[in-house]
Amino acid sequence: MSTLAEMLSRRFGDGGPAAEGTEDNELMRRVLQRRTVRRYSDKAPSEALLDLLVACALSASAKSDFQQVSILRLRDAKKRDAIGALFPAMPWIANAPAFFVFLGDARRLHQIGQLRGKAVANGTLEGFFNASIDAALAMQTMILCAESSGLGVCPISVIRNEADRVAEILQLPDLVFPVAGLCLGYPAAAGFVSLRLPRSVTTHTDRYDDSTLAAAIDDYDRRRNAIHAIPKAQQRSNDEFGEAAFYGWSEDKARQAVKAEGATFAPYLRKQGFSFD
Repeated sequence: MSTLAEMLSRRFGDGGPAAEGTEDNELMRRVLQRRTVRRYSDKAPSEALLDLLVACALSASAKSDFQQVSILRLRDAKKRDAIGALFPAMPWIANAPAFFVFLGDARRLHQIGQLRGKAVANGTLEGFFNASIDAALAMQTMILCAESSGLGVCPISVIRNEADRVAEILQLPDLVFPVAGLCLGYPAAAGFVSLRLPRSVTTHTDRYDDSTLAAAIDDYDRRRNAIHAIPKAQQRSNDEFGEAAFYGWSEDKARQAVKAEGATFAPYLRKQGFSFD
């Protein structure tokens, strides 16, 4: 069995703190070894387990106890296929044994204000932000609980790129918006532990300091490439940027970020009643 130090090395490989002197912890083990799963076996999770996972998700922290998350399980095959068709590179959306959509729900608090005769304006930036975080916390809680039950998951944040069309398929009302989908099932094949950025880049003490970013990213690119090299066939936008002799994580992410995603998300949200004031 791997030690926590070995798991930290596999996850970061950065020579950072190695958990000396800490007690072994099963939850930490699972988190350090967690991985995305996109291929699932034919075995379906039981309804009782799925219900329990939803209950666990809804037990996550919530801003001011407003509880601004809703969870939509998509069982209708035609609707699943319709959403899957929006993202043909991700067949697991339609094929996973279970698929959930986590919704930021600013509508419910707005309606509660009306029920109690109070002028609640929840289409503000704060309302959107709170609902988004509530949904993200609930989804991450479901992910950890699902994995602890032997399931594998794949979050689908790309649905925000087609938020208006996804919302139409799901018949979402005003002030309710998709944050991410979640594929879930028993793994057909093990995923891999993705090497994360060095903690020297992502962890700060007392002040933010990115003075060593360039060197740290170059080192990370080289270490990650040695483990999981990106094939030449998967280089992005070679017509625009040319084929790179060395194509590391940072080159891939920079090229991806040049093509801004989610262009329709803000217009969709405004149409749904968010002013962002």
